[in-house]
Amino acid sequence: MAKLQIIIGSTRPTRAADLVAPWVIDRATRHEAFELEVLDLRDWPLPFFAEHLGTIGDRADPTYSDPLVRSWNKKLKEADAYLVITAEYNHSIPGVLKNAFDNVFVSFALRNKPVAAVAYSGGVGAGVRAIEHLAHIVIEADAVPLRSTVVIPYVGTAFEDGVPKDPGSEIALEILLDDLAWWSGALARARAAGELPPATFRTRAANAARSSGT
Repeated sequence: MAKLQIIIGSTRPTRAADLVAPWVIDRATRHEAFELEVLDLRDWPLPFFAEHLGTIGDRADPTYSDPLVRSWNKKLKEADAYLVITAEYNHSIPGVLKNAFDNVFVSFALRNKPVAAVAYSGGVGAGVRAIEHLAHIVIEADAVPLRSTVVIPYVGTAFEDGVPKDPGSEIALEILLDDLAWWSGALARARAAGELPPATFRTRAANAARSSGT
């Protein structure tokens, strides 16, 4: 069974994530492929990203500049897959969510693992632009963003009795969870068969070898 972490990416006191998250968590809990853990960024008050190679300590077991950053990296490394619930702020994801991914530093915790998204907004945009930006961010973390998404427009009036009024949202979430299960299994098997070192390491090694003439 794959370990799925659901990341709630907004911390605003009046966040609409509290409408969306219970529904997503319920459907993911019912899905037989996953062992579920919820990571609410309200419970992870990460410092503003300021890590550098001088703050992490031993690269084999980084201490980082703050114990919470170390715990965050270790926690994310436990998962096989991620489902991010994100608002859309100014055509992008919330700053706290970007900061949470920036703090995944040198651990490669998300590397070669799938990331899916459920996004929402208060207007017609439905979080589409937030998902586009999120994909760019997780690619840089060497994760695998999935095409299947759930987008919820006019989130303030989108739910009734805890369920989206639009039945298409239920269909989209079911497809997302099925795809996430498939990709988590495929990538877990691939990781178990052996992983290449991160591209940044291979690039440095190739440049160093070229410079030394070897």
